[in-house]
Amino acid sequence: MESTYIVPAQTRIGHVHLKVSDLRRSLEFYCDLLGFQVTTMYGKEAAFISAGGYHHHIGLNTWYSEGAPPAPINSAGLFHIAIIYPSRNDLAIIFERLLKADYPLTGASDHGVSEALYLNDPDRNGLELYWDRPKELWPQKADGSLDMYTRHLDLNDLLSEIIKAG
Repeated sequence: MESTYIVPAQTRIGHVHLKVSDLRRSLEFYCDLLGFQVTTMYGKEAAFISAGGYHHHIGLNTWYSEGAPPAPINSAGLFHIAIIYPSRNDLAIIFERLLKADYPLTGASDHGVSEALYLNDPDRNGLELYWDRPKELWPQKADGSLDMYTRHLDLNDLLSEIIKAG
């Protein structure tokens, strides 16, 4: 298919809806641990949650999945949701919360353009928690394209960000 259409630069990904097996458990994870707030409930089967009072960033529902096992890893579907934090300090704070809760990470990477923590929610939906470096610091190849990479993220250095911020 030939097309010269380019999606407008102001286009955003608005929200995601996740099928979960236990709404209460998911709310404990997303709200109590990660800090999202419930904006509305749909009975006992669904909740909409957000950061900063937006109508919802994440919808959680059990409409087709109550009590169901996680989706198989080797199947088509969602790889992960990426949640962007406003600053490196904010990423450090959520990392510290995860450490204190003894919540396991599945990875941590420096991508040049961003620093990211990887984990799974209670239903094994993948999450990437990250912050973007300022665009002018993004690594570039000689031709001007991005030179993204995956390197080890120094988690002790990330935690030291909390001390720097006071």
